[in-house]
Amino acid sequence: MKVNYELEMQKELNQIGLNSGKKLLIHSCCAPCSCAILEYLRNYLTIDIFFYNPNITDKEEYAIRLKEQSTFNDCMNFEMDIIEGEYSPRKDFIEKIKGLEAEKEGGARCHKCYSIRMEATAKKASELGYDYFTTVLSISPLKNSQWINEIGIELEQKYGVKFLKGDFKKKSRYLRSVNLSKEHNLYRQDYCGCVYSKVERMEKENKND
Repeated sequence: MKVNYELEMQKELNQIGLNSGKKLLIHSCCAPCSCAILEYLRNYLTIDIFFYNPNITDKEEYAIRLKEQSTFNDCMNFEMDIIEGEYSPRKDFIEKIKGLEAEKEGGARCHKCYSIRMEATAKKASELGYDYFTTVLSISPLKNSQWINEIGIELEQKYGVKFLKGDFKKKSRYLRSVNLSKEHNLYRQDYCGCVYSKVERMEKENKND
């Protein structure tokens, strides 16, 4: 049975209360995906951003997304530190998803990719003493929010930092992220970042042509 993780998040935030002072480390893949979430959660939590995305296998793409994250935070006057994780695509992504290269987007390779990035976030949150950790990944209609939350709950047990459950696309937050991206002229990519996703997108485009 599917769990309503949006409802679970609202219960937690109501319990925390506004301007709680509790600290959240949130994994972000890019400014467009994080913008509406940061805007919303900053009312409840003191947030820092963990930019850890070894799945972005193109260095230029990675650099653009990291720069846009910083630019957006400055535009919105968000007083949030951006902690950049190690960028080692071969070691931290390509080697770890071996055997899953041919999986379709949204399949087992993506599940593994969620786990890689979320575990690094949970570990960092534990090391630095945060009260909560979470990820922006569920903002995307293409991401499996059930998987994301199940992974987060497992990592909460492993690292002893509470996982902020959520399905961030709900309550029109996905639409808000699109509008904020347009308003601030953010670079909005058309694939997740990994080379396998890029190839799949190009194959679809060629078929349509």
